[in-house]
Amino acid sequence: MRVVIQRVRSSDVTVEGVRVGQIGRGLNLLVGLSETDTVAELDWMARKCLELRLFPGETGDRFDQSVQDIQGELLVISQFTLYGDCRKGRRPSFDRAATPPKAEALYNQFVAILRRSGLKVETGKFGAMMQVSIENDGPVTMLLEREQDGTKG
Repeated sequence: MRVVIQRVRSSDVTVEGVRVGQIGRGLNLLVGLSETDTVAELDWMARKCLELRLFPGETGDRFDQSVQDIQGELLVISQFTLYGDCRKGRRPSFDRAATPPKAEALYNQFVAILRRSGLKVETGKFGAMMQVSIENDGPVTMLLEREQDGTKG
């Protein structure tokens, strides 16, 4: 599982010109799922996204509070292209990406886990062509990775 985390002042996603998700201050999460991902990876990643200290605190430390600490919001976007392998040729290979039915089920589970935090969680539309607008804050962008064998990034 791979997640690109972006600290944002605001973010929204539209599908065919219709806004389907919008948040204020919080995190924009671009989520890629692999064929080997399980609930263990989802749980680990959700906890990491919720607990990472990516927001400034009252003392001025740039990385002192989590999205939970600030009662921020989350916009979760499925993005299979995070598993695009560009090492060979000129066209990415997506062999490691989960199949659409498996990816959609895992994505929905991940969103459900995040929603248990009590924070506002908005989503895009799985499998759709989406336009995502962000007002990146910092900018702060992190890449998290968790593989079934326990490898963390």
